[in-house]
Amino acid sequence: MNIYRNWFLASRPWSFSMTAISVSVGAALAAIYGNFSGWLYLATLVGTVLLHAATNLINDYYDVKSGVDTQQVSTAQYRPHPLVEGKLAAGHVRAAAYILYSLSSAIGIYLAATRGWALLWIGIIGAFASLTYTAPPFKYKYSALGEISVFFMWGPLMVAGSFFVQRQEFSMNALWISLPFGVLVALVLLANNIRDIDHDRAKGILTLAIVLGRHGGILLYATLVVIAYLGIIFMAIFGPLYLWSLIVLASLPLAVRLLRQMKECVPADADARTAQLDTAFGALLVISLVLEGVL
Repeated sequence: MNIYRNWFLASRPWSFSMTAISVSVGAALAAIYGNFSGWLYLATLVGTVLLHAATNLINDYYDVKSGVDTQQVSTAQYRPHPLVEGKLAAGHVRAAAYILYSLSSAIGIYLAATRGWALLWIGIIGAFASLTYTAPPFKYKYSALGEISVFFMWGPLMVAGSFFVQRQEFSMNALWISLPFGVLVALVLLANNIRDIDHDRAKGILTLAIVLGRHGGILLYATLVVIAYLGIIFMAIFGPLYLWSLIVLASLPLAVRLLRQMKECVPADADARTAQLDTAFGALLVISLVLEGVL
């Protein structure tokens, strides 16, 4: 049973909530406009989660291979990292990632063939961004571009794709609504990189946190959290969101507490705490859209 547990943990299943939220936001908005298929939603969710799992595996593979991830890195201190711990073979992790890519691609091709070939371009962009995140020759995560990619993938790309699957069209409303959550998902990586500035600099990696410095990184982090909440308030009042979406503000105490922690001393699990904020914020956003659709 340990081998199954190791594979399960290596995929980082706790991060899939962010993908589920992005897909759900797009589908829930489409339902408000009159189109929703449970089967299409499930297929979209499974396909994107498989892609997310593949991304996590291939990211860890190249981080370990390049010497970025070791037993001493902060991430390995507070969460399981089976590849670093030697519980999984590197070659097996890479092979599993490509299997997951293949399964995700099969679902993507099916959706593109049945709902519109524009989805194929979304899938290609997502797969390319995933594969080249830490893999040579691009490995753009190490060139201070990781946060930008994460923002686009979990914000506009995933929400717009989920909406398109349901409605067979793109929507500027879906684009605007995707932005606050996409920003918060990007902050998970920024929090990770702020914490790891010294480690990453020693490894010769360039991250946005290194470019900005610790103070500048924390200032950007706080600013973007504020912008995400202001974006929800503005869109709830003036559109395209609804007054129901103001329930997202119920997660504000969690955000305030996290910002205080980041200002005082960046915690070892800063990325995990940011992901908890994302989950609360995103889940409330989905609930607000569902309430609007039902009521």
